[in-house]
Amino acid sequence: MPWAIGRFDFSKYDLIISSSHCVAKAAKPAPGARHFCYCHTPMRYIWDQYDSYFGPRRASWPVQLTMKMLRSPLQRWDVTSASRVHQFIANSQNVRERIYRLYKRDALVIYPPADVEFFSQTAQNRETGTDPFYLIVSALAPYKRVDIAIEAFRRLGKKLVVIGEGQEGKVLRHGAGHNVVFRGWLSNEELRKHYQQSQALIFPGEEDFGIVPVEAMAAGCPVIALRKGGALETVVENKTGIFFDEPTAESLYEAVLRFEKGQWEPGVIRQHAETFSRTRCQSAFRSFFVEYRDEMS
Repeated sequence: MPWAIGRFDFSKYDLIISSSHCVAKAAKPAPGARHFCYCHTPMRYIWDQYDSYFGPRRASWPVQLTMKMLRSPLQRWDVTSASRVHQFIANSQNVRERIYRLYKRDALVIYPPADVEFFSQTAQNRETGTDPFYLIVSALAPYKRVDIAIEAFRRLGKKLVVIGEGQEGKVLRHGAGHNVVFRGWLSNEELRKHYQQSQALIFPGEEDFGIVPVEAMAAGCPVIALRKGGALETVVENKTGIFFDEPTAESLYEAVLRFEKGQWEPGVIRQHAETFSRTRCQSAFRSFFVEYRDEMS
């Protein structure tokens, strides 16, 4: 339960640093102590994406009934517990705006790190003889909207490789055509190879930030993404990928056709991804804490 975090004893600490997508931001600092929260999102399943988690056909009726009773108390707790944080750090402008809208608090933005060194670009991304394919890397959860991609590629007749597992796996496999290949979770080495060889990464859901597109771009792979959420801050339209405007198979279908008319330079795509490296993230956090230290001295 979220309320349990308030029972932890942090009275011996002068500084709390929490990394939170749900309850960690509710940690109570001692009087005079400071609490900095790296917030990946307010509790999205009780706010913007409630229906994606608990709407009709998304959850069983006992779960729907339970969440209907708990949603308002959880929302009040989420807002109230935000007062325990002295400084929010958001992982994107998208999350910063959500923090302000829900908590009425501003936040510094520091993008999370992607392993751009590991997910590197090869000199020639596509191996000779490799069948062209598009790629999805995702948990198979309702809000990821993998169903949109499967329907779009059923109509396109193009090969789609899906890497990931989740509660919708059985349903998605049942509705997929022969051109959709499910690989489950793969090793990082196999994942890197798929990024390097794919035509493009398909990113059909709305994410708070989204590490996967950055990993793909680090390997020189362009991205076809829904024009929402964190992808707007990582994908550069007509340079590292393109967007589709509506979360529908039709909109994605048309985007793939537009994508195939474009010219994509893996080196340029890779260069953009490097702006989300671990080194830059570490440098941003180091600067933040040095400034805090100087203020306190």
